Amino acid sequence: MTDNHTTHLPDVAQVRGWVESLRTLTETVTAALADVCQESGKLNAAALDQQQIPSFELAWATAELLAAESGLQAMAEHDDALNTRLVLIYSAEAMVSIRDRLEAIMLELGLSDDELHRLINQPALKAFRQQVLGTGFLHETARLMAEAPMDIARLSGGELAISDDAAMVQDMFVKFARDVVAPLAESIHRHDLIVPEGELLQPLREMGVFGLSVPEQYGGSAPDERDDNLTMVVVTEALSEASLAAAGSLITRPEILSRALLSGGTEAQKQHWLPRIAVGDPLCGIAITEPDYGSDVASLSLRGTKTEGGWLLNGAKTWCTFAGKAGVLMVVTRTDPDKSKGYKGLSLLLAEKPAFEGHEFTFEQPNGGKLIGKAIPTIGYRGMHSFDLSFDNFFVPDQNVIGEEGGLGKGFYYTMSGMMGGRMQTAARASGVMRAGLLAGLQYAQDRKVFASPLLDYPLTGAKLAKMAARYTVSRFLAYTTARVLDGGGGRMEASLVKLFACRSAELITRESLQIHGGMGYAEETPISRYFVDARVLSIFEGAEETLALKVIARSLLEMSLAKAAA
Repeated sequence: MTDNHTTHLPDVAQVRGWVESLRTLTETVTAALADVCQESGKLNAAALDQQQIPSFELAWATAELLAAESGLQAMAEHDDALNTRLVLIYSAEAMVSIRDRLEAIMLELGLSDDELHRLINQPALKAFRQQVLGTGFLHETARLMAEAPMDIARLSGGELAISDDAAMVQDMFVKFARDVVAPLAESIHRHDLIVPEGELLQPLREMGVFGLSVPEQYGGSAPDERDDNLTMVVVTEALSEASLAAAGSLITRPEILSRALLSGGTEAQKQHWLPRIAVGDPLCGIAITEPDYGSDVASLSLRGTKTEGGWLLNGAKTWCTFAGKAGVLMVVTRTDPDKSKGYKGLSLLLAEKPAFEGHEFTFEQPNGGKLIGKAIPTIGYRGMHSFDLSFDNFFVPDQNVIGEEGGLGKGFYYTMSGMMGGRMQTAARASGVMRAGLLAGLQYAQDRKVFASPLLDYPLTGAKLAKMAARYTVSRFLAYTTARVLDGGGGRMEASLVKLFACRSAELITRESLQIHGGMGYAEETPISRYFVDARVLSIFEGAEETLALKVIARSLLEMSLAKAAA
């Protein structure tokens, strides 16, 4: 679309220059923090734990920088007035947030912040912020959004364009989500139902949704020579816009298991399991988290004891999503009794079981082994249900150890291979929920009249919507860009950053949209109430926000800084 308004847009190249300067300052701060946390050129775990607060701020500053950079790069390749406005709005807000985060780290480390303040306070930059965060610009942008809501964060041309094949897949799943998933979503949520087999699961099997991460040679749709994260993102966000729990999250578990098998499975295991996963028979569950350890994977204690022909599992798992319907569970198991070995004592075992429809199940094996599951009541994310599991001498044969004997002790690495795709897929889920929340808020603001005028006519409402759309736009651009990088063999750090950024953004956007709805937003009959409670889980699963920021992102940033200094 073209901008019919007379407002002159700021120069994107100049804004990119300011963001690049912030990037340089961030790298300087990263080096200083790395120096505090190192001993003989290596990160010291105790010192790193002492610096959790600046490390957390560093992870977030880096995520916000990457989001701004991604948006600005996209606009350098497009001539699109609405999305340029949105990217500029986010960039202006990000500069302030990044300044505050870097300043906090500098204060903690006793560093001078003079250069930071010289950058942020230069007249041209202040004038830019004054313009794009001003009432007139924000409200004008909101009105442009209302004229063409489908153009928000559109991806056409340049590096962000998707192929004709991906576009066809996108159209197919958008239609299915709109026509089939959306009409069922409220009932599934409000009545805490299981995802229905006939209306949803079987059609999605036939559409190939469970084989998106399985290579073609094993019966899936992914290329044999590389990943296809972009198609996965396209499908996931389309389904998640209609319902996170009833459709958008169905892809996560088969993706994690498929990637773990591709990373460490024997050829026989790949031939046996991957074609079955690709057609959704059996459905999958992932059993990682334990009641006492949360995201601390290295300390997991569910034990596997060697017995004739296999292993006996004893212990508990929690937050195992879809465990009832699943026919196979990927169980992270401590197969080495020496807990001092940490993550090096973990293996991945595939525990097979019948599918159960209810909220509770008990499965007894002929040898006396038992598995008990009970669904955890939750405020949102209903449909797939997350279970507490109890294993009592549950038998798993040797051939169901991923990698068989050669895979013993390597379960942590295989799990991390699976989780990398899971983080990207979670970012795509967040993108779908954000879009649903944003469009719901925009439509309500046009329909709802207060004091004889639509809500959209009020500047505060317009400002809220413009800032919501700005955050959604850069998040979606970052997700698509990162998916391409991952498909090219890189992007591990970017996948973690986009997961961190997108999940918090989904929570913020759905919160603001619910606020725009007022009292109706708090009513279960209004979809925004479901979007809000569903979005809240995104920053918790697939790596809690704090663990992801500290143990993955900050640690990696500091290690890269030390390596660069040593080179």
